[in-house]
Amino acid sequence: MWRADTPIDLSSLAARTPAPGGGTGAAWGCALGAALAAMAARFAGREEDAARAEALRARALALGEADQESWRPVLEAQRRPADDPDREAAVAAALGRAAETPLAIAETAAEIAVLARALAEQGRPALRGDALAGADLAAGACRAAARLVEIDLAGAPDDPRLARARAAAAAATS
Repeated sequence: MWRADTPIDLSSLAARTPAPGGGTGAAWGCALGAALAAMAARFAGREEDAARAEALRARALALGEADQESWRPVLEAQRRPADDPDREAAVAAALGRAAETPLAIAETAAEIAVLARALAEQGRPALRGDALAGADLAAGACRAAARLVEIDLAGAPDDPRLARARAAAAAATS
């Protein structure tokens, strides 16, 4: 049953607006994975795992909100006149800052995927499918967020955040 207090609004995601976009969608997928992990943990009597999943879900939702603002400086920098000598540097700096939110989403999602996979193996067998669904949702969210980091940092191939994003994606799928 859909609850009115949920911050996930698919209509806003589908709207012709710059935000929310892919980062927010990844954060919401991450939160869905965490919710399934929390459910599996509760049925298994693993309250510490349930609490961790709930904390990660809250973090994912907060990151989804943050993502909606993270691209505003990029858009402002891109609106500078093409002949502005500082335009290219301003866009690159804004993209570098914008990469922080999807990186945090990717790392959060990776942690959720690992937790959910552990719950699938160690939790109640009847909830294995739910835990694995949570892990797969989180892993997909992680890959999506890591891809956004790669796009944002395309002009900075030596940026160490690229390696962090790739490591998160690898951890989420292993």
